[in-house]
Amino acid sequence: MKTIKSPIKNPRVTEKASNVFEQNIYTFNVDASANKKEIKKAIFSLYKVKPTKVNILPIPYKDIISKGKKGVRGGGKKAVVYLKKEDKIEFI
Repeated sequence: MKTIKSPIKNPRVTEKASNVFEQNIYTFNVDASANKKEIKKAIFSLYKVKPTKVNILPIPYKDIISKGKKGVRGGGKKAVVYLKKEDKIEFI
């Protein structure tokens, strides 16, 4: 039996993202291969609200130096989900 993996990894709680919660705009970290239709379906199945619009943005990689060695961190995708005025998502 195949298990269906959700394209949504976790909510992206940052200062900028938390400032727009009152406007019913929520930000999520999503899988790099996810598209807008998959994200809309996942939001509906997880939170039982229907998004009006979904924007997908890339998260750039950042070069770091840790313990004298060069490396890379970050990268991926984030989704900005817009909801109707009467809809809310509660994070526990």
